[in-house]
Amino acid sequence: MHAHDLGEPTVTVLAKPCVTEVEVSVEQLVYVREDEYTIARMSSDGMAGFVASGRALAGVQPGETLRLSGAWEEHPRHGGRLVVERCERVAPSSVRAIELYLGSGLIRGIGPRLAHAIVSHFGRDTLTIIDTRPERLLEVVNIGAVRQAQIVEAWAEQKAVAALMVVLQGFGISPLLAAKVYQVYGNDSRELLLSDPYQLIGRVRGIAFHTADRIALRSGVPEHSPQRIKAAIMDRLEAAAARDGHCFLPLPVLVAQAASLVEQDEELIRRGVDALLADRRVVVEASPADPGQAVMYAKEHHSREVVLVANLTRLWQARSTLPLRPFTEDQGLHDDQRAAVNLALTSTVSVLTGGPGCGKSHTVKVIAATVRAMGGTVTLTAPTGKAAKRLSELTGLPAMTVHRMLAQRPEPEDGTLFQQSPAEADLIVVDEASMLDLQLATRLTSAIPAGSHLLLIGDSDQLPSIGPGNVLADLLNVAEIPRIRLTHVFRQAQDSGIVQAAHRIRAGELPSLPGRGGFWFEELDDPDRVAERVIHLATEAIPRKQNIGADQIQVLCPMRKGATGTAELGRRLQERLNPAREGAAEHWSGPSVFRAGDRVMPIRNNYDKGVFNGESATVTAVDPQERRVEIRTDDGQDVEYTFGELDELTHAYAISVHRSQGSEYPFVVAPIVAESGGVMLRRRLLYTLVTRAKSWVVLVGQREALELAVHRLGYRRNTGLAPRLALSLSG
Repeated sequence: MHAHDLGEPTVTVLAKPCVTEVEVSVEQLVYVREDEYTIARMSSDGMAGFVASGRALAGVQPGETLRLSGAWEEHPRHGGRLVVERCERVAPSSVRAIELYLGSGLIRGIGPRLAHAIVSHFGRDTLTIIDTRPERLLEVVNIGAVRQAQIVEAWAEQKAVAALMVVLQGFGISPLLAAKVYQVYGNDSRELLLSDPYQLIGRVRGIAFHTADRIALRSGVPEHSPQRIKAAIMDRLEAAAARDGHCFLPLPVLVAQAASLVEQDEELIRRGVDALLADRRVVVEASPADPGQAVMYAKEHHSREVVLVANLTRLWQARSTLPLRPFTEDQGLHDDQRAAVNLALTSTVSVLTGGPGCGKSHTVKVIAATVRAMGGTVTLTAPTGKAAKRLSELTGLPAMTVHRMLAQRPEPEDGTLFQQSPAEADLIVVDEASMLDLQLATRLTSAIPAGSHLLLIGDSDQLPSIGPGNVLADLLNVAEIPRIRLTHVFRQAQDSGIVQAAHRIRAGELPSLPGRGGFWFEELDDPDRVAERVIHLATEAIPRKQNIGADQIQVLCPMRKGATGTAELGRRLQERLNPAREGAAEHWSGPSVFRAGDRVMPIRNNYDKGVFNGESATVTAVDPQERRVEIRTDDGQDVEYTFGELDELTHAYAISVHRSQGSEYPFVVAPIVAESGGVMLRRRLLYTLVTRAKSWVVLVGQREALELAVHRLGYRRNTGLAPRLALSLSG
């Protein structure tokens, strides 16, 4: 059964009588779509195993007992199924259902064997015993005090989540959110959900303003209530940061957007702005670039921007700790490379930019070697693990992520670690600096002592950071910040089709088509055919022709939705490369299924686990009994995620171009189509996509979509860093 075949086709009602109600146990989830349409295998005491489907099944888990209402219908490819109209969770009553429930992994710490032992001992009274007399679990062989306490805790959590599901369904909200709410708020979840659901926005992944607003309005909160108005203003401000990377919005724009969101008068919104100012959650000031325009920042973004300016000013004004000695060695450098070396040695803050094939990595290697020859110390960093690994490979020197650099502390007793923090080196080099968002740049510069040199290296024509801010581009707009742009393309790179295509795209010109020497464009018009071709290239054609594994090929997508988006292509690639296997454990988390062998990527920094957004990893184990997934990152670190934390991981079979930043792949395959208007197709995105490939990049799709991407420029992010910094450095 293939996921892309499991939609809701025209069905035929069977001659079999319509089933109005049946009590079942969930045996296995087969498919969950993003809109929560679910297909599952069920069993019942009165019926053989069968398939049920429908959105009413959203959030069901193997082992649960359900009371279903629906009609029997015939799927044209997969036979009869129960199309569910109503689903109610009920307590399992038969001995078999109780054993399936306990052994399914729903109750952490109980697997099939222990479930059998417990049910064999207590029979139909098992759940009553666990609920009212849990101390009796000690009567069962292999259950000691620690395991008994774990079971009791997990049982209480499961009951609380089930109760939250009922509450959410009453508001017409997906029950899938119940576990996420409980994970954040624990036993306070129900009270908070009913008293002030707006507090959940931003803290519970999946709950945005519309979801919280629906709960609030149905709970009787007035449409004009201050809490609703303030939540709407913050939602628009935070959405601008998350979606578009803006640090602020012009106040009139924000007021109009919030008024439209809640369908209220703008005067009411302005009173909400005053209330947020009194709460010190926002800052309203004259635009740093246009004093005649009022703008609003979220407090945290304003604070970070101000601190970043102070940090950069402190570093720029400081006396260098390096012995000033002019660089005279040639080492095969071009004139602009030699100028870049001198700039890094003499300026405490500087920027080095340039496109592919212009020798940035070799320049960094020479700079680092020169500083070390002077007796200085050097730390090479990049925002992601892959970017740091690539920097190390290209320079032959050790490199680390910015996050790990900031986490390192001096350990004088251990000679294998730094004798000082790596952030205190004489020279800090940050590669792929276009990926630095406002938050990371502020943390980075706060850790560097005055006198150290900070060299930011990047390609200013690539996409900006995922997070808010546009740090590299902003610094390049400050005249006082020293910078060098490498423009000479070296002979060994001139023959690369990737390099040639990238430089033409940067100049706003269409690459030579269909291409050669590492760049190829295959024209197809229909998005469904494009998707099929991308999958064939990534899983069969290229691996066979190049004699490589499919793990050497990365599919990159400009869009998330649609037939050629990351969600659908990623699902289909997973089916092809890592399908379900009989007897092998798997776990569905929303519309994603996790299996051992899956390629995944953290999408959130988790300092407790030591993993960071954009790292690559492989699932090594799925443990239903302990309700966890184990992964191994590309740098060999083993990390555990509970089932409740899986929204911090995304599958990496097909990823967005943004998430590929800082990485380089031997082969890249990408769809280029103008689905949904092709809103993401812009020059920087296409340029970034093409430059992620090391050997070959194959684009498949519409010529007009490719032309659209080449000629459409991106929007400008709202940030105040450049004018603030220019004023600070000139003052």
